[in-house]
Amino acid sequence: MMSKLLIPPLDFTMWQLYLFLMVGLAASETVNYEPFLNSKKTYEYKYEGLVRVGRELPDLVESALKLRCTFKIIGESPQTFVLQISNVDVEDFNGVPGKSAFSPSQKLTKRLSAEFSQPIVFEFSKGQITDIRTAPGVSNGVVNIVRGILGFLQFTVKTTQSFYELVELGIHGVCQSSYTVEEDSNAKELIVTQMVDISNCQQPAALYRGMALAPEDKVSKQRGENVVSTVKHTYTVKSTAEGGLITKAFAQERQYFSPFNVKGGNSRMLALRDIELLKVSDTTDKIVTGQVQSRGNLMYKTGKDLNPIPVVMINLNEPVAKILDLIKRLAQDNIYHVESASSTDILKLIQLLRVATLEDLELLWKQLSANDEHRRWFLDLVVEVTDERILKFLETRFKAGDITANEAGQALVVAFNHLSAEPVSMALAQEFLTVPFSKSQPLLWNTVVLAYGSLVYRYCVYTDPCPVTVVQPLLDMATTSLSKNSEEGMVLALKALGNAAHPSSIKTLLKFLPGYTAGAEKLPTRVQGAAVQAFRLLASRDPHNVQDIVLNLFMQRTLPTEIRMLACMVLLETKPSIALISVISKVLLEEIDLQVASFSYSLLKGIAKSRTPDNQHLSTACNIAMKILTPKLGHLSYRYSKNMHFDWFHDDFLFGTSADIYMLQHESLIPTKLMLKGKIHFIGRILQLFELGVRADGLRELLARKIPQLKKDLGITDFATIIQILSDWQNLPKDRPLLSACVRVFGQEAFLMDVTGDYIQSIIKSFSPSAGKESKVWEKILDVQKGTSWHWTKPHLVYEARFIQPTCLGLPVEISKYFSIVNAVTMKAKAEINPPPKEHLGELLSSDIALHTDGFAGVTKDHFVFHGINTDLFQCGVELKSKIVIALPWAFDLKINMKEQKYEMNLSPSKTVTELFSVNSNVFAVLRNIEDPNLFKITPMMPETKDSQHDLPLARILPTSRDDQTEDSEVKFRQCAVAKIYGTAICVEAEAKRAHYLYEYPLYYFLGRTHFSYQLEPAKGTKPIEKIQIQVTAGRKHPPGVSEMMNLSHRVFKDTRDEVTSCGENNLSNSFPASQDLDATPEPAITVKALGLSPPAKPLGYEAVAFYLPTAQRDDIEMIVSEVEEEANWKMCANANVDKSHSSAKVHLRWGAECQTYDVSVRVSAACQPESKPSVYTKINWGALPSMFTIIGQRIQEYAPGISYIMGFYQKYEKNPERQAAVNVVVSSLETFNMRVKIPERTFYKKAIPSPVDLVGFEAMNFTMST
Repeated sequence: MMSKLLIPPLDFTMWQLYLFLMVGLAASETVNYEPFLNSKKTYEYKYEGLVRVGRELPDLVESALKLRCTFKIIGESPQTFVLQISNVDVEDFNGVPGKSAFSPSQKLTKRLSAEFSQPIVFEFSKGQITDIRTAPGVSNGVVNIVRGILGFLQFTVKTTQSFYELVELGIHGVCQSSYTVEEDSNAKELIVTQMVDISNCQQPAALYRGMALAPEDKVSKQRGENVVSTVKHTYTVKSTAEGGLITKAFAQERQYFSPFNVKGGNSRMLALRDIELLKVSDTTDKIVTGQVQSRGNLMYKTGKDLNPIPVVMINLNEPVAKILDLIKRLAQDNIYHVESASSTDILKLIQLLRVATLEDLELLWKQLSANDEHRRWFLDLVVEVTDERILKFLETRFKAGDITANEAGQALVVAFNHLSAEPVSMALAQEFLTVPFSKSQPLLWNTVVLAYGSLVYRYCVYTDPCPVTVVQPLLDMATTSLSKNSEEGMVLALKALGNAAHPSSIKTLLKFLPGYTAGAEKLPTRVQGAAVQAFRLLASRDPHNVQDIVLNLFMQRTLPTEIRMLACMVLLETKPSIALISVISKVLLEEIDLQVASFSYSLLKGIAKSRTPDNQHLSTACNIAMKILTPKLGHLSYRYSKNMHFDWFHDDFLFGTSADIYMLQHESLIPTKLMLKGKIHFIGRILQLFELGVRADGLRELLARKIPQLKKDLGITDFATIIQILSDWQNLPKDRPLLSACVRVFGQEAFLMDVTGDYIQSIIKSFSPSAGKESKVWEKILDVQKGTSWHWTKPHLVYEARFIQPTCLGLPVEISKYFSIVNAVTMKAKAEINPPPKEHLGELLSSDIALHTDGFAGVTKDHFVFHGINTDLFQCGVELKSKIVIALPWAFDLKINMKEQKYEMNLSPSKTVTELFSVNSNVFAVLRNIEDPNLFKITPMMPETKDSQHDLPLARILPTSRDDQTEDSEVKFRQCAVAKIYGTAICVEAEAKRAHYLYEYPLYYFLGRTHFSYQLEPAKGTKPIEKIQIQVTAGRKHPPGVSEMMNLSHRVFKDTRDEVTSCGENNLSNSFPASQDLDATPEPAITVKALGLSPPAKPLGYEAVAFYLPTAQRDDIEMIVSEVEEEANWKMCANANVDKSHSSAKVHLRWGAECQTYDVSVRVSAACQPESKPSVYTKINWGALPSMFTIIGQRIQEYAPGISYIMGFYQKYEKNPERQAAVNVVVSSLETFNMRVKIPERTFYKKAIPSPVDLVGFEAMNFTMST
């Protein structure tokens, strides 16, 4: 029976058939999720994209844009597909979410529908889009939206792993992606989640513009970011026999932006993309695409020109006519004042200039150059055309010579620094180094060379490796100047190489450094110093090579002192390691040159106290060095070379500033070089705002030859000798500069000028009393006699910084900052001179001069910050607009009698409200589109209609939801100081509205409406004043009444007496020093009257008289201020006394009726005993005081204990003198001091208080360092 159940064996052929059947069954059950498109099918999807920009907080206005459409993907070949987009619908939103609704944008819908209707073809294979082709008429912006639509097809599926990471191409660039996979086996669907790290892209699509001169600070970015972005994609893939079919695709992208740290509040951009499959059908008709051209892969692309300036949107057709109209209107509006209302039109004008062709620019020049006003506006703003067109335009002007050297220099320095650094632009820029006009004036040539060096630097920021060809002209210039031994040429070329900071220039720079090239030690110190400073910007690009070079220079004790100090300065800018700092410390411990030791020590000390992120690690190393070096070098005084460093940084703001003062000396009390430098630290970057450098080689050598003791302390006679030498201008050296000045802006040297003896002589000759009709001053005097007017305006785009990043929708989100300035000065003047000068300017000293002048000086500063979507077709986002206006009008008559030293000025009081200074800012939600230019929506983020919550119950102001922790506040303030006598009032007006979200510190301080202004206006409720008259009389001939005032002063201070001054505070008397004898003859006094005239009434106002009574031991200055009115007896009497023998000074002030009502005295004295510690003692005594002062004093006594406790002071109750406060400061060490403060009933004291500066003023100046 068992044999009947046995299965008979199969032959070989039947086993094969069985195996095939099993494999086929398994294959039929295999799921395939790899994205696939069948070339014989048509796939129809619905699409919805949403972008929303705002704060996402209750009751705040936002802007949003929504795009809906359906699209079909139709197969043309196995790898080629056609995209058809239809049913396009665009809606926009500008309002409060939940209270406002989207509204259709019909014209924009029509515009997009027209472009989407053109053929779009793409190549797709194995989940990758390799090429997109469109008709030639499709704009870049629409192609990028197509990229956003097709992006749902491009992702990678791995079913063998639930989590995996890849670096792959997408619309954001070649970036890191993280995937998670979840499979629904019953529905045969795969849920794929993709997170894209767009901050970690090997080839980012994001663009930075305008930030090349502000290098990143990596340590600051570790403390916080000002921009954070997240991207998440979710795909639903259904398995089919052919492959994975994408049925749903959802993308969400967020960007958080803040001018500070995003953790302290931010503006938020939300982009959503939702795609859902509607149906799949067989393709019936073949699509005819016509001619198409390749537009690249899926990665976001920008055209040659960036999108328009985001804060303006205008029709750019026919730009020439619009430019002409704008320039003429702006010039006219700003002739007599700065028209702040039209200052933003500068950005519109720049936008139009950027779309003009080179032929358009030439046409504009022909039409505008004949008018000085129009010519200036055009030249000042055409430089914002940031491509090769501006270079070709300026080259034509240089070759034609139809602009002045001054105009050429101003235009070229801005054009080069705002130019988009591209290869074609670099080639054109080099041409300016060979144009003869560039060398027509020394200052222009310096500008051309330095500006080209800056352009090379910015080009190399975005080009790695940077070709040596761009810097070769500067290398050749340096080598040629060296061979010709031209000091000016070498300095200029080295400074330009320093601007360029090209790594290939190191070899050339070494030719100018002793120890590296034979004979370099014979070069002037100024040249060697320029070569060392040329490594400053290279310190961040090639720190290791720079460290080796400058450390070698620093350790060569045979080199000039200045070179070694500059080498140490550059060495620290390379951010050396703690090991290298220890090497510097060892060298300084053995240093015999006190100048080098003092300067290097002060550099290390400044960094040791630094709080900015870039010095975080270096300051730790320098702190260790301080412990080693302070015992030996901490007592060096300010007669030696020094650096003073000041900085601060706030982590919540991600903002800080730093400043340095460098004073380099060598065997002389006159510094060899003085430098001032300021930096700003913001949003993870460092920007060197300015640097001013002055060299005094020629002046120092001149004085050293004339005054041998210049290396030591100087006395009064030595200063008189210096003045005599400088006044003998005819004998000043002419072969070399006395002074050299240079200015750096944004880290780049932009200005270089030498002050020679000839230059000084020309100035002195022009203003000399013996100057005749050949003097330029004489010409100006003749012009003023005839009546002259002068007008000058200067519009300028100070900076333009843009960060553009694509979104998952293909729309670019942009963060932009713009800062523009319009300066204007208008002046009219006419003078009558009796008798007029006939031969020499000195004749004016005996003439009566009557001058009438009126005019205006003002400036408008506009600052814009934009965050949102910016395209050629529409803008959707938030804007911060800030405007600062300064306006100073004047109109007065001036009478001058130099012979009798009488001066009189007549002013007209303000008849209308004049705003002298104002600040206005607000944040807006904006919507603009090019198809509806008159329907722009600009709404304050905080709606004006919102009610204040000041009077609401606490439970409603502070709800439980964290997002609702808000309190609206609105502050209005107006206060006027009225001068009734002069019929004028100065008013301060302030208004602010804020929405306080408690966790959004510090952003909420700045978001909201702000207004602040100073206004000059007529005083209300007073009689009209015809004019305000100011009279000044100096010399021995005084007006009537001065003797009576002198007698009054003696009566007021008659109770004071002399006292014996001592170093101890216990011997100090409360009395005040006596005035001199009544018969003492005072020095020439000065009398000032300020009167309000309103005929026929008598003048009202104030009169002040000051006179000087010197003696051998003490100098007295007395001043009396009185009211000019018959019945008025209010007066203020002041007496200042300087005791030369006891190093003390006293000031006594009395005011009220005949100076008898109120009384305050202040005395300051310094210690005078050689054996005692240096100290300064200050004492304030007071009698009767106005009630306001009494209240302030009570508040001080009330809060003093708490404040002193916070500051670390000890306190004790003591019965101190009433109506007296005293402060005693005693130096306890070179870096600390003790302080004791006494007020009635309390004494505060603290020991070893750190001093912000070295306390070396009381030490002997002839200290010698032991070695």
